[in-house]
Amino acid sequence: MDTILTPHSQSLRIDGMSCASCVGRVEKALKAVPGADQVSVNLATETARVESAVALDFGALKQAVEQAGYQLAQEEVTLTIAGMTCASCVGRVEKALRKAPGVIEASVNLATESARVKLAGGIDVGVLIAAIDAAGYQATRPAAK
Repeated sequence: MDTILTPHSQSLRIDGMSCASCVGRVEKALKAVPGADQVSVNLATETARVESAVALDFGALKQAVEQAGYQLAQEEVTLTIAGMTCASCVGRVEKALRKAPGVIEASVNLATESARVKLAGGIDVGVLIAAIDAAGYQATRPAAK
């Protein structure tokens, strides 16, 4: 039996599924995304996992879920960013965040040294921190108050 290597995996939280038929619709829609090798959808946890040999376009996954009649759950994260000194730095951080998988919107504030990021639920915040680090800045999650 041939084994498909799947180095890329994305987990998505999906709102609105209520039955096995919903799961089937979401699964079918995600399997139709070019490059998706394996798709599993779990009704109990309201999540979908998509595995592929190549990185998939998050926008294509989001569109597939929405065309099936469902929405990706969203969450907002605030990150503290060190090392920014000017508006150009802000632009670089925003660009890096917007390229990260699952990011819906990103806004960086130089004065508060922070970023507010709206992302699809289920996306690991570590991906955002790694994207900012790769852009040359240091990002952390603020301590809980």
